[in-house]
Amino acid sequence: MDLFERTTGGTKLTPVGREFLDLARPLVDEADRLFLVFKTRRNGGRRPLRIGICSSLSAGNLRETLAELRRQIADADVLLVDGAKEGLLGELAVGAIDVAILTSGGRWNDRVLPLWGERVVVAVPDHHPLNNRPAIEWRDLCDNRILLTRSGVDSELEQLLSVKAGGSGTLRISYQDVSVDRLLSLVGAGYGVAPLLEGAVGFICPGVAHRELHGDCGQMRLQFAAYWKETNSSPMLQTFLDLLRARYPDLSASATSG
Repeated sequence: MDLFERTTGGTKLTPVGREFLDLARPLVDEADRLFLVFKTRRNGGRRPLRIGICSSLSAGNLRETLAELRRQIADADVLLVDGAKEGLLGELAVGAIDVAILTSGGRWNDRVLPLWGERVVVAVPDHHPLNNRPAIEWRDLCDNRILLTRSGVDSELEQLLSVKAGGSGTLRISYQDVSVDRLLSLVGAGYGVAPLLEGAVGFICPGVAHRELHGDCGQMRLQFAAYWKETNSSPMLQTFLDLLRARYPDLSASATSG
């Protein structure tokens, strides 16, 4: 089984090699995360609050909540874990993380606190025709190369694209194994447009503008929720949840109890 082939410019991955790399990457990422957890336990002291996230922290509600946690607890420490939704829920189930801030929905039979909603925006190059519009429709994306990362909420954005815009034409999706800031650099260089959540707007990238994405009923939003296990007795987790409840009261819980 050949993973590489020689070319005039050197070597490159064969199709089999690319498939092997795609299969191996989640295992490597999981090993890195477990190493961080074990290292933290070995070092002793106050255990950091381990938070799984699938969106950008550059701006928005989660960033403000973490800032308030730090103001209330001067030596508060957190360990952030990026990932896709299903993977983070799996880590939450086995205790590798304490809480996950994810989009609403999915298979989880323990505690859930509904939180905020975030607008879906599209990052476009400054010189792009779409930048001249106050808002972008789903169908407007069909004639453009769409840049997505392989983790975070991009898998859910891809599902929305397939449903909302897939019937209007052939989607040209380019998957990038990079963080949001590097994805925006590609947008600024003219390689495509990128659907994002508004939490990523805080990343300032030259040559990039952001426009709201609208559907049939107007502004598109994704709802978020906090997921955790009832049996988790971490004091830091309880303080973090109290801050979230103060900002976003669980109205569904009060309705059922009354």
